[in-house]
Amino acid sequence: MDTHKTPASDATAPLDLEPAAGRIAGLLGSVDDDRLDGPTPCPDYAVRELLGHLTGLATAFRDAARKDLGPTTATSPDTSLPVLDDDWRAVLPRRLEEVAAAWRSPDAWTGMTRAGGVELRGEEAGAVAFNELVVHGWDLARATGQPYVAGEAELRSCEALLAPDEDDPDRGGIFGPPVPVPDGAPLLERVIGLSGRRPDWRPGG
Repeated sequence: MDTHKTPASDATAPLDLEPAAGRIAGLLGSVDDDRLDGPTPCPDYAVRELLGHLTGLATAFRDAARKDLGPTTATSPDTSLPVLDDDWRAVLPRRLEEVAAAWRSPDAWTGMTRAGGVELRGEEAGAVAFNELVVHGWDLARATGQPYVAGEAELRSCEALLAPDEDDPDRGGIFGPPVPVPDGAPLLERVIGLSGRRPDWRPGG
């Protein structure tokens, strides 16, 4: 990406996180308390941990976009299981709005920043944040029995990020091994398989 000076009024952010963030927010109303201990496609997370992770990542990537580096951007998500606070129904939708708004600034995509304790170029951090929202949105939808549809442009961006690279076949160890999907599978299923998840995953299945 060309990071040479461009007038802010003429520049646009490469990706819009709002649709993916909005889809997650739209799923929350159907997450009853009795679903919080149910399984998710993330083996280590019940629904409550997935929601806690979403709150944490939205906060961290909001601050990464703002270059507001501190405790929220310094901690690896693998340090401990996420804790879901009692006020999550009010906090998580707000954090989702904030992270989407923060990445609308073209400046968020330039320079260096940090998320999860890892130093990243702005454009890398934005792409990771985008992918996290899309894939974890699918996780939450699948765990709670709700439909999930993402746009082709969104999925192509995730596919490009998740695809193994000759120079980094294990993709930095961030994702599990890709799960094979049938030839001709829908793009969403291919992306989910690349993320290390079974596209046919169901609770109890």
